[in-house]
Amino acid sequence: MNRIDTDILEEPKVIYDLKERTKKFALDGIIFAASLPKHGTGKIFAHQLVRAATSVGANYRAAALAQSKASFIAKLSIAPEEVDETEYWLELIRGAEIQTGDGLNDLITEADELTRILAASRIRARLNSEK
Repeated sequence: MNRIDTDILEEPKVIYDLKERTKKFALDGIIFAASLPKHGTGKIFAHQLVRAATSVGANYRAAALAQSKASFIAKLSIAPEEVDETEYWLELIRGAEIQTGDGLNDLITEADELTRILAASRIRARLNSEK
């Protein structure tokens, strides 16, 4: 087998860098939103989805540049709320059967994972600030 063939057989790479992972989540959300109907409910869901999905990474990056512990925790606290909101819009899209498929399910799974990671980070940051 050549290099290309073996790459196909490997497990997909997981991005552990949250800065990159939240950016990929935003881009995947944008691409998915572009596939939604351009009228009516699809247009409304697309707008809400893009707004929430892009806010996750923006707030995570803002936290990384915070000038104080309190500011870090405040910015970091917004990110899990935004990713959870993104998951909410995705669940509505699935429930209303506006769009279905693996792309939607993958986004919901990633939203759930990011919510857990970012919420745990927020808890850890709050505990560390109390020391």
